[in-house]
This record gives sequence, C-alpha cells and structure tokens, in this order.
Amino acid sequence: MTSYSMSWLIKILPVATLIIVAIKIQPCKISKLFITGLIFSLIGDFILDYYQTQGFIFGLAAFFIAHLFYIFSLGKWSISSKMTIVSLLVITYGSIVCYLIYPQLANLKIPVLAYMLILLVMCLSCLFSVRTNVWLLLGGLSFVVSDSIIGLNKFYSEIPLSGTLIMSSYYLAQYSLLRGFFKIFETTNTSQKKGII
Repeated sequence: MTSYSMSWLIKILPVATLIIVAIKIQPCKISKLFITGLIFSLIGDFILDYYQTQGFIFGLAAFFIAHLFYIFSLGKWSISSKMTIVSLLVITYGSIVCYLIYPQLANLKIPVLAYMLILLVMCLSCLFSVRTNVWLLLGGLSFVVSDSIIGLNKFYSEIPLSGTLIMSSYYLAQYSLLRGFFKIFETTNTSQKKGII
C-alpha cells in the first residue's frame, strides 16, 4: 500500500463525484453503459492505489472493462476525413509507445498490449462516433495521454512530474467524457424542441 492508508479515498473522490453527478443531475439521460464504465474506472483507481504493484493486473482489467462500456455507449461510427487524420496520429502515437515499452513488459506483454488496443479503440470511438463532440474528443485523447505516460513511466523511463501529469490528464479525460454525454443530450433535446415547433 501507499505511505498513507487513505490515499485511495482521495484518488477515487473525483470519479465518484462524476458518477453521482451523472446519476442525480440528469437521471435517465446519461447512458447506463457510460455510468457503468465510470464505476469500473473507480474500481480500477481503488485497486491500483490500494494494492499498488500487486493489484496492477486487476486494476488494468477493471479499466479494460470500463473502456468496453465507453465504446458501447458511444454507439455507431461515422468516418470523416478530418477525424481520419487525427486517428492516424493517435494510432501512430500508440504504436510508438507500445514499441518503446514492449521489451520491458515480460509476462505482462499480453494484458498490457490488449489494454493499449482497447484504449486506442475507445479513443477512435470518441473520434468517429455519430454522437461525437468536442468534449468527447478531448476525453478520448486525454485518456490516451494519461495511460501512455503511465506505461512509459513504468516500463520505459521515469518521467518528471509523472504523477501530476497522469492524474491531471486522467481526471480531465473522465470529466470531458461526462461533459460530452451531457452535450449529446442537450443537442438532442434542442433538436426535438425545434421539431415540435
């Protein structure tokens, strides 16, 4: 465990707050799939902080499941030329990170690379979803940045201020994804009102 036993509580509070907001502020409007993804993210946060290295594989699994729920909640894709360029940059960046950390993964090769794959698919879902908006784009890209820093810092080379960079980009990612879903339903409601008029 970490040097202070309640550090896990501080770490999960932001995501726990987002879950409460998603459920209470706009009930029935935020996808249950997305809220389930937030819950698995919170579980992953707890495991990684409380159990540290011993819980790494289980924390990774929790976030893997979280990304699956995010992907399903984002729905169908619509390919656009602008997002295709961005997606190629994301895939290239992810491939470089995988290349750099691969030699140090040892028996974690399959789970880590599987996680990187699902992370990139989640980000591409944010780029190509028919529901996409600026907040979803920011959320997907921020998640890639956060997790790539974790991978590089853990398996390649120590990064200065890695903790601050990881958590700030991670919380930005989760917040942005939630705002993105709020935006989806704000847009839907506005369109419905105009249709009625």
